Amino acid sequence: MALARISRNWKPSSGTNSIIPFSKTSNPKTVSRILYLQSLTKADHMNFTGRMTRGIQGYRFGHAMRISETDNFHYASLDPTKPGDKPRVVVLGTGWAACRFLKGIDTSLYDIVCISPRNHMVFTPLLASTCVGTLELRSVTEPVGRVQPALAKHPGSYFYLASCTDIDTKKHEVYCETDDSIHGLSYEPYRFKVAYDKLVIASGAEPLTFGIKGVKEHAHFLREVSHAQEIRKKLLLNLMVSENPGVSEEEKERMLHCVVIGGGPTGVEFSGELSDFIVRDVFQRYAHVKNYVRVTLIEANEILSSFDVGLRQYAMKHLTKYGVRLVRGVVKEVQPQKLILSDGSVVPYGLLVWSTGVGPSQFIKSLHLPKSPGGRIGVDEWLRVPSVEDVFALGDCAGFLEHTGRQVLPALAQVAEREGKFLVELFNKKIGKQNAGKAYSAKDIDLGEPFVYKHLGSMASVGRYKALVDLSQSKDTGGVSMAGFVSWLIWRSAYLTRVLSWRNRLYVAINWATTLVFGRDNTRI
Repeated sequence: MALARISRNWKPSSGTNSIIPFSKTSNPKTVSRILYLQSLTKADHMNFTGRMTRGIQGYRFGHAMRISETDNFHYASLDPTKPGDKPRVVVLGTGWAACRFLKGIDTSLYDIVCISPRNHMVFTPLLASTCVGTLELRSVTEPVGRVQPALAKHPGSYFYLASCTDIDTKKHEVYCETDDSIHGLSYEPYRFKVAYDKLVIASGAEPLTFGIKGVKEHAHFLREVSHAQEIRKKLLLNLMVSENPGVSEEEKERMLHCVVIGGGPTGVEFSGELSDFIVRDVFQRYAHVKNYVRVTLIEANEILSSFDVGLRQYAMKHLTKYGVRLVRGVVKEVQPQKLILSDGSVVPYGLLVWSTGVGPSQFIKSLHLPKSPGGRIGVDEWLRVPSVEDVFALGDCAGFLEHTGRQVLPALAQVAEREGKFLVELFNKKIGKQNAGKAYSAKDIDLGEPFVYKHLGSMASVGRYKALVDLSQSKDTGGVSMAGFVSWLIWRSAYLTRVLSWRNRLYVAINWATTLVFGRDNTRI
């Protein structure tokens, strides 16, 4: 259906009352702050209420209504559950923690509403492989409708493509907004609210930039599928353009210099994939410029600091052997074609990938909830936010409060997955079975044993069929650690079994096989 666009001079025809017109004397500032509220052509679960308006919203959006912020109107809403209805659990996010929770929730006990700006989960451990064509992008994404089919089928469960902007814990409501950055359409944001009985916040984190000038504007992150697409396009573009006539030697060296900031598992794995791509594919397919391609990994301290010392040394030797230059330094400023380190040295680059860890998002910072050390949402031993009713938080956006005596857990996929598994069992076996799913009904129930995290170990690929496996639970405790080809087989086998669906496991296995036989796909699409 066509989207209705109404000019400031528009005059309604007789009988029209679904759109509020603006007069010629309207304040331009008021007009610029217009909200689009959309109505649904097929569904009846969400009411639109506002001055002169009444409608419904759901999955398929039809015509739009423009309402000034200065008008007194109510958000479109998914109203609170009624007596006799199943309790409604609202989940914010589609990351590791959220999807593990969604996958296991008992939909015979609860209605589920998932709200996220993306409709899929990203298998982040294999995301670096998609940047150079080892894997296809669809191999590392799992649609949320496959994770929890009830979101698409059950009448009381829904998925909303939107971002949560605020939470009213007293009213048990979340306020959401979606805009053109999500779906590419040209209309302005529209907003709605959803009432909840239980709220699970698993909205993840954002890349840390440490306030360094120019990082957000010029660096590429590696957290989403769109980031991998951008990196891939930039890398291939630089390779192809560098072969064009008239490109100077100096410009070729800059364009084909790939710089990775951050020596954690993501930075090291991307550097390994990149060096493997250069040795196996670039040298064959871009022979004219192969001698200009370089990879530099910059880390302030030591790479893979959470791994065993022997494994760190192995990784450094292996990366250096295959052309990755390791530099210890701190970035002071990032400019369009170069970055400046704290010692004053200048590093030109054609591709800059920023991988220095994650921190609380602006949304998490804006919430009036207790915070743990580091700025995450503070939770107790059962992943509850203790100062409010019926709110839980987990994954990268949550951390234990100081009074629990527990350390804030690292932002790892296995931490988020284990928390999701714990919380869904709490909902299914404790809260649900004791009829405590409704709002304000879980104050005095027995929640059983608190959450305990046991680290299962760490793995990282370093390229050229080599990987690291560290099964020690911490730096201070002993454990099995190995590196080399066997570790690479373990790394691949472990991640292949952790991919959520059999469909994607098949995709990944086929991609690995075709890459081994035919090389990586270097098509720039």
